[in-house]
Amino acid sequence: MHAPEDVAFQLPRLRASFGLENDTKYLGTDDSVAEFFDVKFCPFQPLDADPVFAAISKKHVVLCRLNQNSGENNPCQVIKILRDGDEGSSLCCCTWAKEPVSGNPLICVGGVDAKIKIYDVTDGTLFNTLVGHGGDVNDLATSPIDPRIIVSASDDTSIRLWSLYPTHKEQPCLCIFAGNGHSWSLLSVAFHRTGRFLLSAGHDQVINLWSIPTLPTSPTKVPLQVHYPHFSTSAVHGGIVDCVAFYGDHILSRACHDNVIVLWRIEGFSSDDPVEETPPPTSYEDPASFTRSAFITSKTADCPSQYTRLLEFHTPKCGPQFFMRFSLFHVPDHNPVLAFCNASGNVLFWDFKRLEIYADFMSDLESPERDLSKPVHLPSWLKPVIPRRRADPTGKIRLKTSERDAVVLEHMEKGIYSAETLEAWTARYSIEDPHEPLKAHRSEASSTSVVGRQASWSPGGDWCIVVGSSNTILIFQRWSKKTTADDE
Repeated sequence: MHAPEDVAFQLPRLRASFGLENDTKYLGTDDSVAEFFDVKFCPFQPLDADPVFAAISKKHVVLCRLNQNSGENNPCQVIKILRDGDEGSSLCCCTWAKEPVSGNPLICVGGVDAKIKIYDVTDGTLFNTLVGHGGDVNDLATSPIDPRIIVSASDDTSIRLWSLYPTHKEQPCLCIFAGNGHSWSLLSVAFHRTGRFLLSAGHDQVINLWSIPTLPTSPTKVPLQVHYPHFSTSAVHGGIVDCVAFYGDHILSRACHDNVIVLWRIEGFSSDDPVEETPPPTSYEDPASFTRSAFITSKTADCPSQYTRLLEFHTPKCGPQFFMRFSLFHVPDHNPVLAFCNASGNVLFWDFKRLEIYADFMSDLESPERDLSKPVHLPSWLKPVIPRRRADPTGKIRLKTSERDAVVLEHMEKGIYSAETLEAWTARYSIEDPHEPLKAHRSEASSTSVVGRQASWSPGGDWCIVVGSSNTILIFQRWSKKTTADDE
């Protein structure tokens, strides 16, 4: 039986993997590469239900169910496969939504044909097709406050907000975010948890924050137009930005070539503040600026920057690959955990709660007022480095393993840790230097060198799915009966 602390800090382990065969035969003659590009769990199930996820290949939507009590067997069951038979179509993104009348779960998919196709997963029928984009649809997201509202990001440099309500059947596009935001293809779009803001990013290295206007509830013929974002910067990354997400009011983002995921904040931005009366900045005011902000309009001594870099997470072996997306598990009463798969099949996890606890631990350990007779509590996941035994060429008598371990244990009880131990901990958990990338708290290597395209967490956080090249699906699990607390 593990202590509650041990359970809370467990990180997922690879449980199973499989690939979808014969997917390439439905592709065009100029495309012979099979690949899963996206995966998303259905967010509408009860937490005690077996979770269902959709994996998106170029021609198929593969619906799977995971069984928590599968024992030694593969926990994944393929329950339905939907095929996009349209000539010239190739899917790359998805999001879940709800049918407005019945409440049935819908899976929305997009790709190179510039369409958003929406399927009712209960019977596999095509519920609707949304058209309007002038280029590939590269990402989709669902409003966290209304599952009948979705957004799409496209090669045409625009974001479109869509309504699935019958009221808007004639004109489902309620708002277009475009004009002075992006100059090149978009790759990522994300909602804020309040449903009031959007993030967007893409090939132009720009990350924008948009304020969503009040949406019409009655039928409309012409979509609203938002030409300027409230915040825009090209200074965070030096390459194609292919994934952005909110972490509270902070932002997570990554770009190819950088080999890091960056956590940063927009100075002056609070989702609790009204922004309707704050005009967004335009490029005409300072066209040479890399960053424009409606929240801090000018730099001051108290606030010398319009954004602040907070942390970096090390994602090695990514190189020039892009369209590689991380996923953050962030729900109340659970540790926030970041997951990402690099271009070599290494799946990396970071537990944000560990960073907070480590900072407190080191503060107590280094406090000049500490009572040295009382050891500082060492978290179960914080493992001291035990030096390996080496042969002694001088022939001198060396401590036996048990004796050496006893010495290490005695030092731990006194709160004395080796330089090697402290260095290893700093590399993973120290938040003092925002420009020193943190190594993963757990790294799992798959048996194949899959290029990770997308990670996704189940609603309860006990499963994490990673999809990628060669139509590979990697299944990670934690909190099962066989999971141990040794996550290092």
